[in-house]
Amino acid sequence: MKLYNTLTRTKEEFIPLEEGKVKMYVCGPTVYNYIHIGNARPFIIFDTLRRYLEYRGYDVTYVQNFTDVDDKIIKRGHEEGIAPEEVAKKYINEYFVDTDGLGIKRADVHPRVTDNIEQIIKFVQELEEKGYAYEVNGDVYFDTKKFEGYGKLSRQKQDELEAGARIEINDQKRHPMDFVLWKSKKEGEPGWNSPWGEGRPGWHIECSVMSNRYLGETIDIHAGGQDLTFPHHENEIAQSEARSGKPFAKYWVHNGYININNEKMSKSKGNFFTVRDISKQYDLEIVRFFMLSAHYRNPVNFSDEMLNQAKAGLERLYNAKEKLEFTISNLKESPITQNEQALVSELNGYRQKFIDAMEDDVNTADAISVIFELSKFINSNVNEESSLEFAKMCLGEFKELTSVLNIVNKKNDDILDEEIEKLIQDRTDAKKSKNFQLADDIRQKLLDMGIVLEDTRQGVKWKRV
Repeated sequence: MKLYNTLTRTKEEFIPLEEGKVKMYVCGPTVYNYIHIGNARPFIIFDTLRRYLEYRGYDVTYVQNFTDVDDKIIKRGHEEGIAPEEVAKKYINEYFVDTDGLGIKRADVHPRVTDNIEQIIKFVQELEEKGYAYEVNGDVYFDTKKFEGYGKLSRQKQDELEAGARIEINDQKRHPMDFVLWKSKKEGEPGWNSPWGEGRPGWHIECSVMSNRYLGETIDIHAGGQDLTFPHHENEIAQSEARSGKPFAKYWVHNGYININNEKMSKSKGNFFTVRDISKQYDLEIVRFFMLSAHYRNPVNFSDEMLNQAKAGLERLYNAKEKLEFTISNLKESPITQNEQALVSELNGYRQKFIDAMEDDVNTADAISVIFELSKFINSNVNEESSLEFAKMCLGEFKELTSVLNIVNKKNDDILDEEIEKLIQDRTDAKKSKNFQLADDIRQKLLDMGIVLEDTRQGVKWKRV
């Protein structure tokens, strides 16, 4: 398998540090609000990478953190009149609601900053002892000039970085690019006792500490959005490698940006969408399918048009699966025929094509294309004359490939109920506006789906036949 490593700017053969095992860390959310659609992309992409590695037989230890102490959390607490820890607890719970909807598997460990304060303080102390950190008035900074490799991930030199930075008036830092490891407590903020006085961790330190605690000093894969490359991941490398003297991560994997209707997502532009917002209009499996329909390193454009295209594509795959399951339910037990034997190698070939796509830097777009090719093959070669054995082989192949991407795995009723209710509402609206032809067309469409409507005084009732 090849992965594009941001550190080397090349596709590299994936060779884990320990045979058969993978240690993987993915930057998680700052829990002060519902996750937005930009968060959803890395969570879906790296969940899929993890699933694929497990499919290929690796024992994956997957860690994704929660930043549960931060300026934004403190601000939200003041706005809502609740303690910061209550804000964090609330939005961690909401995170799981959204990610469950997106088909994202829970991490093996979801560490929180506030559960790692002791380890963070010790880590900062060790950096200070090694001469990489300095304290000023209760704040502790990392001295980037002392770390020779600073800038190697983002491919920027110290002088170039400093040219784009500036020191604010009364800034305590020695150099513009130095970053805070520990912040002294301000009024109204949470704080913990430390050798430098009461305070709390800086942002960058937390991931280094939690990765080190749960995965060790060197890990296989560190992943996140492209926007984290600098300064967050650059700073993680600096502080981790300064402390340990060892490489922090072997492979750095970053997904591309997401635009909304061809514009950068921004609250000021009014195009900022949370996953919760989108779930009111679309099943979140459609969002997952959409995200996987492009290569993870390419930028993607998120729009209603693109989501509707994804919805149509996903429905085609569900229809193919449902048709195959219906055919199987009507077949009698029968051995594979000679003609079908000749098709088995072609059937098995789709699995290899799928694997080839995924092995090429997690090319989920091509992998989905293979699933569509498989669906076409099944539609052409499985019918009421087929043997039960061959039909079941086809279904098994389809389920195996779709399960790796965690798509097309809902029960038929789950995806149909939402669609049925929407069509019934559309029919009701059509009748109110006296568009009786449209209302009749919708009734017929529902009938074709096996749904019978009954108009009652209490409203429209429906049942499957």
